Amino acid sequence: MAGDDGRAPTPTGRRVVMFPFPFGSHITQMLQLGELLRARGLGVTVLHTDFNAPDPACHRDLTFVSIRETLPADVVASPDMVEQMIRLNAACEAPFQAALAEELLAARGGTTTVVACVVVDRQWYRMLGAATRVAVPALALCADGAATFLSMLATPRLVADGYLPIKEERLDEAVPGLEPLRVRDLIRVDGSDDETVLRFITLDAEAVRASSSGVVLNTFEGIEGAELAKVRRELSGRPAFAVGPLHLQAPPAPAAGRGQFQHAPDRSCLAWLDARPPRSVLYVSMGSVARVDRAVFEETAWALAASGVPFLWVLRRGSVVRGGGGAAGVDAEEEEVPPPVPEELRETVRHRGKIVAWAPQREVLAHPAVGGFWTHCGWNSMVEAIAEGVPMLVQPFFAEQIVNARYVTHQWGVGFEVGKPLERTAMARMIRRLVVGELGPQGPRERARLLMGQAKECVAEGGAASLALDGLVEYISSL
Repeated sequence: MAGDDGRAPTPTGRRVVMFPFPFGSHITQMLQLGELLRARGLGVTVLHTDFNAPDPACHRDLTFVSIRETLPADVVASPDMVEQMIRLNAACEAPFQAALAEELLAARGGTTTVVACVVVDRQWYRMLGAATRVAVPALALCADGAATFLSMLATPRLVADGYLPIKEERLDEAVPGLEPLRVRDLIRVDGSDDETVLRFITLDAEAVRASSSGVVLNTFEGIEGAELAKVRRELSGRPAFAVGPLHLQAPPAPAAGRGQFQHAPDRSCLAWLDARPPRSVLYVSMGSVARVDRAVFEETAWALAASGVPFLWVLRRGSVVRGGGGAAGVDAEEEEVPPPVPEELRETVRHRGKIVAWAPQREVLAHPAVGGFWTHCGWNSMVEAIAEGVPMLVQPFFAEQIVNARYVTHQWGVGFEVGKPLERTAMARMIRRLVVGELGPQGPRERARLLMGQAKECVAEGGAASLALDGLVEYISSL
């Protein structure tokens, strides 16, 4: 509960200031980390933008303070995701620095606890420099995996060696030092030109090298041990704390409310799952940002129908558009309320499927009826699926999703990749193979089960993630 000044009391007398990037999955990870630091005796103040602000009601032991930014309308509605992120950095740098300075003044005036450091999402590259200017140590939270972060740190080398910008004739070449990635698996974003993407990645990596006191990653040794070792070498002695899977350690958000997303979960899907046999249902969700065109939507519907497998399908507003698919940022008039499935398939959906606008994903993936996950490969989704031993069909759209998909299929062996273009007959066959087929001891289901065991061990008392969190608190206290 909050004290007289509206801030949650803290037993240690030390406080961490956090600044999440204003995208749902980024906010989720930052607040999970905040809850864990709070449970270990640190006070936590969350600075946030008014744009896509988090819901304080879900985190009553944390203190929330708006930076009161002013964003031009064209930034809020930008159709270019990478350009939007660059402009968000520019627009929020000054108000963030001012808000952080206010936190320091309050601490020096004795009205709140000492600020030990600031933890900023790594996408806020300009905030790392802003923290330096007000003499606050800064840690960068990576909301994607170690493999993605490593590929970003390697960008100057990849440019010098001719791997970037991506060239059509080199797509299938292996990338030295980043195996199993090929050139086609490096970060790209449809709707953003290559130079803009490279500029953002370079600014991000340079800021971490120049201004951070270390990094925090929501991953664990069982899936990215080799990549974490390379990251630590790249950081030249600065620590990298692998504290994941965060969601297995942080308290669940309240069931009511929308959480960090624009939709409240439709919890009726849990009762629907209760009526299904174990490992029989395919869960289908493309996350909170990705979108597909009408042709892909219809091909997906036909594939689900032809598979014979029960399915739970998340179709949020804006996930199906008239034009090409990819990242969000489409103008409102171009969005469609998800269209109905083709008339010929409606009876199939009624008997064998369920469609919802949003689902309580952690609970869905943990449900014993779920036997597979058709996913866009966002990092939160990857970690949540692995932690529950759910094999995957991967359909990456942009950015780190492409890296993650390659790891699912060729490093961890826990899934199959959806082909391009998506074709209903082949897709139906792949669905049956994943959910119904006998895949053997080295198949995705068994591999997913083994990684689930490693994830659970990691977060147990005395496990690697628990020790990493203890080490992180000790490090923060030493700054």
